[in-house]
Amino acid sequence: METLIYFILVPMVYIAFAVFFIGTIIRLIKILREPKHPTTLQIFPEQKPAWLWALHDTFLFPSVRRHKPVLWVFLIFFHIGLLLLIVGHLELFGEFSIFQIIPHEVFLGQGYVGLILSIALLFFLFRRFLSPVRELSVPEDYYLLILLFLVVLFGSEMDWARRWYGYEEMIVDDYREYLMSLLYLKPELPYGVTDSGHSFMLVLHIFFANLFLLFFPFSQSMHSFLSLPMNKLRRG
Repeated sequence: METLIYFILVPMVYIAFAVFFIGTIIRLIKILREPKHPTTLQIFPEQKPAWLWALHDTFLFPSVRRHKPVLWVFLIFFHIGLLLLIVGHLELFGEFSIFQIIPHEVFLGQGYVGLILSIALLFFLFRRFLSPVRELSVPEDYYLLILLFLVVLFGSEMDWARRWYGYEEMIVDDYREYLMSLLYLKPELPYGVTDSGHSFMLVLHIFFANLFLLFFPFSQSMHSFLSLPMNKLRRG
């Protein structure tokens, strides 16, 4: 069991990030080298500045808001929650004053960000069981959503245990020591990471995160990286 835990927390993390970055670069090169669309995709009438409207289309989903307002609400909450969780994970590496515009402990939101994100992911998942979305879905759509839900769930469980139930066997310094050791290629597993009551949740959180990173570059969701340049192309 100790060998398995070590593999998940150290070698598998390096493998997952290597596959993610190399796979993403290769996929983006292949996508960018595809033949250009024979007809124009541009929106008329033009609205300037084009980059500002492209950002508006990419992050505010105006078309979804007009046609599917309930889905739009969940999309907005999902992306805001995802951004806050990314910021929280960056804060595990150290203190960044730019993130302390609103003073807070690591992971802003007192655990509710993870809860909202989990609910949004469940909405996206169960929505795919209903027509007409069900007929348009492929297995990888379910696989990615389930993986991402499990990543968020087990990560949030650690935050909920610490904030809501006062279960603090694993402190922020333990996470930071573990992550910094990986970053400097000198992996160490502190006691809190492997032997505390939180350890099984951390192992599951990282295991499913590794699976997500390994699979993502080979999925159709890779096109999300090109949503901003595509919207810029449409806006002229």
